[in-house]
Amino acid sequence: MALHLRKLCVGVESVEQLEQSQARRRRRGEKLRHDTRMMPKRRDEILDGGSLYWVIKGLIQVRQGIVDITPEVDAEGRGFARLHLAPELVRVVPRGHRPFQGWRYLEAADAPADLDESGAGGEGLPAEMQAELRSLGIL
Repeated sequence: MALHLRKLCVGVESVEQLEQSQARRRRRGEKLRHDTRMMPKRRDEILDGGSLYWVIKGLIQVRQGIVDITPEVDAEGRGFARLHLAPELVRVVPRGHRPFQGWRYLEAADAPADLDESGAGGEGLPAEMQAELRSLGIL
């Protein structure tokens, strides 16, 4: 079973903004990646179908497949991990999440379902409203 990562999407206000930012990078010919200081010790489990779950505005809202994780070194000689990301962003059932630093592991059993598969409805509603309605048992 795949292991996932969750990470705050700092400076991004919505999934649409993340989509636009990544589309600009792809148009410039850049590969989609995210650099982080710490190398995941459970790399092989993540590369077995894992995703990066982005926390946007206090909610896990979208995931992006992780296709590789490589160790890198910056100009000052400091090591870091580079997460190579799939181009597709998959919306998930929004779930509240408190702020944290860095990234955290996310077990597959604890990961939010994709909106396509959940049958939960609520498409077109803001993510915050969807999360609130789900917490009340309405969606």
